[in-house]
Amino acid sequence: MLKPSGSWVAIPTPFDAGDSVDYEGFYRIIEFHVKHGTSALLVTGSTGETTLLSMEEKRSIIRRVANYNRSKIPIFFGTTCATTRETISLSRYAEESGADGVLFVVPPYLRPPQEAVFLFLKSAMQSVSVPTAIYNNPARVAVNIDPATIKRLCDECPNFVADKEAMGSVQQLAEVISLTQGRINVLCCDYPAYSIAIPTLGLGGHGTANIGGNIIPEEMAAMSKPWKTFEDVETARRIFFKYYRLVSLLYRVTNPVAVKAAMAILGMPSGKPRLPLPEMEPGRLEELRQVMDELGVIAKYGRS
Repeated sequence: MLKPSGSWVAIPTPFDAGDSVDYEGFYRIIEFHVKHGTSALLVTGSTGETTLLSMEEKRSIIRRVANYNRSKIPIFFGTTCATTRETISLSRYAEESGADGVLFVVPPYLRPPQEAVFLFLKSAMQSVSVPTAIYNNPARVAVNIDPATIKRLCDECPNFVADKEAMGSVQQLAEVISLTQGRINVLCCDYPAYSIAIPTLGLGGHGTANIGGNIIPEEMAAMSKPWKTFEDVETARRIFFKYYRLVSLLYRVTNPVAVKAAMAILGMPSGKPRLPLPEMEPGRLEELRQVMDELGVIAKYGRS
């Protein structure tokens, strides 16, 4: 089964001036990543403002993006809804529409106990035959997916292929990698406050599931390669530190506010964040523009 590795980029949902989904914008973003070496994409994740999309919009995005993509680049769709029943329904719709895979998070706000987390994820995974992945982000959903739970899912769900970790614990990474013994790919977020990209790769992880690749796709692809030689180590370390400030700015405000602002600077489809998310403040926007300019990002990727 397809297992995401390298640079797995979570892309935003582009909106037009009327706050409707910009499908042509989605297609341009896909071509941008195909051109610049991204390994895989995640659509309708947290970066895609999924909680601000109607069910009709989610289904339309899944159907139209999957139909346009047709093996250009592996695309997983976030299909978690408020209930298990809705999650299964949307996941099956994604499978029927041609999705390469689907990704699940713990439903936010509910704070379910660990056994309920396991049963929710198991039910969702076993409802489809396409590859499935989890996104462990306790900062957003208030519940961690424990390593023992991830192992149980790995044991019982053959189509469970990847774990995206977004939490500041190297111990969690080590335990997941140890317990699953290579049966799933472990990737991590690029949030500088956690700075777990280098530890993940060093422990034998398989890459990053990132937002930085929306702005610097080739660099994130190079940094996120699983380590096979010491040259891979040196490349990852060099790129990590070179773009540390830029990636920090992308996380300074709630995702995807800064990502959309940076994409607009490059002339890429993005649109405004959907309310109640704000646009980026002018002072922070100018700082972001300056850093992108100093690093040569605008010169390289502008008007892509």
